[in-house]
Amino acid sequence: MKIVIEHMEPKLWEWCLIEYEHISKIIGKNNVWFTNCSNKEVLKFGLVKKESVAKLNLPKSCLLDPKAEKELSPEDAEKFDYFIFGGILGNAPAEGRTQILSKELSCEKRSLGSKQMSTDTAVLVTKLVLDGKKLEEISFIDSPELKSGKNESIIMPYRYVSEKGKPVIYKKLMPLIKEEF
Repeated sequence: MKIVIEHMEPKLWEWCLIEYEHISKIIGKNNVWFTNCSNKEVLKFGLVKKESVAKLNLPKSCLLDPKAEKELSPEDAEKFDYFIFGGILGNAPAEGRTQILSKELSCEKRSLGSKQMSTDTAVLVTKLVLDGKKLEEISFIDSPELKSGKNESIIMPYRYVSEKGKPVIYKKLMPLIKEEF
């Protein structure tokens, strides 16, 4: 199984790099490709290809699309070799940019549910499902409130996997979240 992240941002933001690093840790550097990307800094996290995934004609591929009618299931681990994600920094509400990629690819599509997730969270959920968990067996936290100071907090408008009642957010993202918001 390969995870393919189509970089869809106008540049490589620090946020992208941190999420890409987390994806590499979740799935393993040898199992992740970053397409539509030429930044050599991403090489430490996986294979980098300048071309768009749409030009690679990957057999047995699946696009993870929140608007797909069919949800990802453990059985899909045997059906597909490539799982494609748009590497998109989420805007809230979602702008539907995965639909651009969807129009360029002629492959099956699967959903991880209708709630917006960060790219690294979507990869984590995909790994959990392909390892045998059904989506309904995964615990989630929607729009978690994160402490950002003594009397301050930030509400993240996304869905995260819940582990011991806390959202799974890569530790290197926390300082950036506090700085950005």
